[in-house]
Amino acid sequence: MLTGLLAVACGWMGERQQVGFTVASRFSWGMRGSYFPVLIRVFVGSMWFGIQSGGQATRVLIGAIIPAFAHMKNYFAESSHLTTNDFIGMIIWYAVFIPLCLIPPERLQKPFAISFVLFTSSCIGILIWAVKAAHGAGSMFHRPASTPSIGWGMLYGISATLGAWGAGTLGQSDWTRYANRPLAPTLSQLVAAPVTIAVTAIIGIVVTSAANDVLGDIMWNPVYLLAAIQEEYQSSARVRVGVFFASVGMVATQLAISIIVNSVSTGMDMAGLCPKYINIIRGSYIMALIGFCSQPWQLLANATKFLSVLSGFGIFMASLTGIMLADYHIIRRHKLKLNDLYTGDPDGIYWYWHGFNWRALIAFISGIWPLFPGLIASVNNITHPPLANWIKLFNLTFFVGFVISFVTMTAICFIWPPQGLGDEAPFANVRQVDGVDSVLVGKEEMAGEQRISRFDGDIKGGLNDCLP
Repeated sequence: MLTGLLAVACGWMGERQQVGFTVASRFSWGMRGSYFPVLIRVFVGSMWFGIQSGGQATRVLIGAIIPAFAHMKNYFAESSHLTTNDFIGMIIWYAVFIPLCLIPPERLQKPFAISFVLFTSSCIGILIWAVKAAHGAGSMFHRPASTPSIGWGMLYGISATLGAWGAGTLGQSDWTRYANRPLAPTLSQLVAAPVTIAVTAIIGIVVTSAANDVLGDIMWNPVYLLAAIQEEYQSSARVRVGVFFASVGMVATQLAISIIVNSVSTGMDMAGLCPKYINIIRGSYIMALIGFCSQPWQLLANATKFLSVLSGFGIFMASLTGIMLADYHIIRRHKLKLNDLYTGDPDGIYWYWHGFNWRALIAFISGIWPLFPGLIASVNNITHPPLANWIKLFNLTFFVGFVISFVTMTAICFIWPPQGLGDEAPFANVRQVDGVDSVLVGKEEMAGEQRISRFDGDIKGGLNDCLP
């Protein structure tokens, strides 16, 4: 539910003013300062792409067809947390992913629908196997809690989840700006997304518990679970068929997620950073290279490290989200002067101090600094008593970072209000179309007849709107 509320709040400016994250960053950070949040999202998106790439799922899929592939000799060091068949699976997955980047997002609706059906079928199939094999949901549901504080554990999980979805919720306006009517995305953001996230999580918990009784090991990664199932039943033909179809769903959904959540969004951001040389497709390829070089297999080595990584991303996403929502909803009350978002000189109200809004920078630093000691301690498994409180604070990463940045941004702007508060104007630009003067307002261009036209927001030597 919290994820849905954040998605609606972050997507509001896309519905009302049709501006994406790259442009929206300008009214909070300044025309030059907006490079900073965009770069952070590029980094997080690239890292997420590496984590969500489907190399392991591809390896399991091939292993279901060729059992010998699952047991091939490993030529990588054990400390690398990478096996030869995983590496081959990643190369094959990349070979499928790269051409898909050429398909425009608006033509991906049917493939995504197919991916949804395949993944849902995989989840249901794995759930049925687990419950049937364990004769129930598993014994883990009947064990006493092993953690000293259930409350802190729950808050840590919620915060990590919000951090995991932070980049997606922060960039909601990239997609809501294409809505054909107001509030059109709200139902999916506020209802469909939270429900699917919750249902998927519940299935994961039940399957992990039941599979632990059957296999004798806790496997939180469904890809590892599929490989273990094939091993448990000694690669019988019947089991291999089931593992094959289940892994097809995993591969398909990881392709879909990587394209729509990581590839397109990060490509937009990169195109906004350097529009002269990078478009969305080139940005997607650069993201893929960064994601591969990040060695995601190290980040996925164990569940504890994985949660620490998610919370680490949340440090930055929480502060950026708090700043943007405070500025747009509280300080500006949804009022934007759209022409000035495309004016890269002191004449625009979003120029601030040499193109930078110092208020946002102070709010950002205020939101992240209390969390770094806990992050360092968690990643390095440091448990010294003096760091215990810092670790607890880090476990609340998203809540702490969001609230501090939100309150700080609001307070600073109340004491030192930026210029142009209350100013509101639609995008308007006079130019000639077919020899007739026309005024472009929003998306509608009047020149003898009504027509739809895209517009570019040129900034002198700087950031551009990245409309595909």
